[in-house]
Amino acid sequence: MNITVIISANAEWRAVKTLYPALSLQQSPFGEFADVELGTRRLRLFQGGWGKISAAASAQYAIDHFRPDLLVNLGTCGGIKGRVQVGRVILVEETIIYDIFEQMGNNDEAIAHYFTRLDLSWLGENLPFSALRGRLLSADRDIVSQDVPMLIQKYDAIAADWESGALAWVAQRNGVRCLILRAVTDLVGEDGGEAYGNINLFEQRTQVVMSTLLRQLPAWLSLVSLSHRS
Repeated sequence: MNITVIISANAEWRAVKTLYPALSLQQSPFGEFADVELGTRRLRLFQGGWGKISAAASAQYAIDHFRPDLLVNLGTCGGIKGRVQVGRVILVEETIIYDIFEQMGNNDEAIAHYFTRLDLSWLGENLPFSALRGRLLSADRDIVSQDVPMLIQKYDAIAADWESGALAWVAQRNGVRCLILRAVTDLVGEDGGEAYGNINLFEQRTQVVMSTLLRQLPAWLSLVSLSHRS
């Protein structure tokens, strides 16, 4: 199978390069990419860039140029305090882009347009790790503390990032199977975020969670092989 793994944020990509210092890097319009042996597979690691614009554009570029059978996104997310723990891996089943504000029509309709439910039936029920199946919110900003009650009440939020909503939507529109695994680096509550104003904490935890996600990835990909043969 042809598998492309998109890594979004700069800190996430730096962590990948630390883990694989011998990568033979090539350039795309969005950043660097390289092929790597991971377990028994050869994968393409692709730097997609941060935010919805880069996420959507780089996902379409990867689909058009690399023709993946599976598009994977590994990365970080911020968790809602009291609803998830630091280090928890989230298997993304649904994405909502919540920072859309429609003043002339129905705001809920605009948000619903970009809602994506990923078909993960091919994974089966016996997951290789105790990932939390759930919904991930996306916006072109970190979680605003004052928004936490609204995000819980309106969207049943557990965590949010910057890119997953755009990546999932583009993959679905292209009919490409998509696997998104995000791990929580920091928590945000009504009283603020533990990494806000402390980027070193975010970068340190990013290194840890990216190492975890890449170490676990071969086991997740084994489920793809099983479904591909069946």
